[in-house]
Amino acid sequence: MTGGWITQAGQAWWQLQAARELAAILSGCGGLPLLSWTVIPAGPLLEARLTGPAPAGQARATLAAWREALGLEGYREWPGGRGTTRLHVSGCHGEVRIRIFASVFEEAR
Repeated sequence: MTGGWITQAGQAWWQLQAARELAAILSGCGGLPLLSWTVIPAGPLLEARLTGPAPAGQARATLAAWREALGLEGYREWPGGRGTTRLHVSGCHGEVRIRIFASVFEEAR
């Protein structure tokens, strides 16, 4: 690409950097609940989603455990519609940005 945009080689470097960080994370956090990880080509970025259905309390605990293990600072929740709540954890781990998402159905109170 031209015009000041990042090159394909630059994007490949970001992916490689994120993939290496993911390998380090997975080798060091083996006891945590599983997440589905994606390496994003727009900067050194990893995204993860909670795997499978889980009660809202369990999903919050899973995201809290990952947030603590990775030293991530951002956490927010917002209504997702149709009785769901969206959960989001974010921050940096090393030189890689990390975002973790979950959508949960709220338990009846």
